[in-house]
Amino acid sequence: MNKIVNELGTEKISKLLIKQAVPASIGILVMSLNMIVDTIFVGQWIGIMAIAAITVVLPIAFLISSIGMGIGIGGSSIISRSLGSKNYSKAFKTFGNQISLTLTLSVLFVLLGTYFCFPILQLFGANGEIVTPATEYFHVIIYGVPFLAFAMMGNPVIRALGKPKFAMYAMILPAIFNILLDIVFIKIFGWGMFGAGLATAISYAVCGLFVLGFFLSSKSSLKIISKNFLLELAIVKEIIALGGVTIVRQGTISILVVVLNYTLFKYGGEISIAIYGIINRVMMFALFPVLGVTQGFLPIAGFNYGAKDTKRVKETIKTAILYGTGVALLIFFCIVLFTDDVVRVFTENCELLLKTPNALLIAFLATPVITAQLIGSAYFQAVGKAWPALWLTLLKQGVFLIPLVYILPQFYGVTGVWVSFPIADILATSITVLYLRRELNKNLIAID
Repeated sequence: MNKIVNELGTEKISKLLIKQAVPASIGILVMSLNMIVDTIFVGQWIGIMAIAAITVVLPIAFLISSIGMGIGIGGSSIISRSLGSKNYSKAFKTFGNQISLTLTLSVLFVLLGTYFCFPILQLFGANGEIVTPATEYFHVIIYGVPFLAFAMMGNPVIRALGKPKFAMYAMILPAIFNILLDIVFIKIFGWGMFGAGLATAISYAVCGLFVLGFFLSSKSSLKIISKNFLLELAIVKEIIALGGVTIVRQGTISILVVVLNYTLFKYGGEISIAIYGIINRVMMFALFPVLGVTQGFLPIAGFNYGAKDTKRVKETIKTAILYGTGVALLIFFCIVLFTDDVVRVFTENCELLLKTPNALLIAFLATPVITAQLIGSAYFQAVGKAWPALWLTLLKQGVFLIPLVYILPQFYGVTGVWVSFPIADILATSITVLYLRRELNKNLIAID
């Protein structure tokens, strides 16, 4: 534990942020590449409707597994602050409670998801020709979701322990397995959507088992101790209050997917859902460094806030926003210069090649400003302030994007959907920056 205290509490912030952010970025990059390659494989080897089916199903899987992500981020915030204040017993107890909550809730929701499969798929946009491949895919990957939930719970905890490289490995391994198994199951065996789903489910299991292996090894400062599985009400409340931010955010994203798929199908048919599937994959891939900076920011800010070192907290915020914004600008210029080439990676379909580039470019217009919004909302989660973290996190998807996606297409058709993304980004970022400055000044951590 002393080594963690020395690094997170004393090492130069810029160096420490890079040490935390680079492995997180690489992990997100590989995971995003996995999603992209998966989409390319099913698009090239199965068909356009396979892309649409994955676009419908994966948000359902991630909604269920976000229970683990929320418990992981909420618990890791407690663990970071507990380590900063040297309250090691609370850190151990929190970890045990995280495991109990994740496994119980994820299995319960998987059972419910399996039983109500068809109405859930319809709710998320499985209409027309999408229904059959979506159902086949869903019935396979659902059994890997508890493993994914456990991995998503453990990943932020691993970062909170000052082991970002192992958190990176946990994201890289399943991506490698999924890509290799896609080739075997889809290309060689010809198993279609069943093969794509089986490859994904196995990769989830690999991810979960690797994270479990880390906590059972000597590399982890936190140990799995059975007595800590007994839930403690105060800790559970704190985990849920902070983790609920992530769960509600993912729930909001799922509602957004429902609205998006409904609107896209209404104004543009199945082809528009396939276009969004490509845009969504590119967003996941292109924004990996910005998301990595955000992930790297969380344990540093939480630890130093727990240690009451406000100077380092302030420096962490400024450095993270500076680094993230620089990277976001570079991403934006790359998208502008290589829009057509990016789309061509996914498909040779003439209609997709004609319609996707312009939609992709519009959706990325506000990329240079998004870092401040991500870091602003992440700050409140890192320091244990659940309500500000919640509403700032929901600004883009919940407050702005969902209404815009519903309203604008009534006047501008499918183009209204793509325009909604940059408008929501700009509005959410503006409000977050104003709120963060006010909060920090009030707490005597004024930004210069």
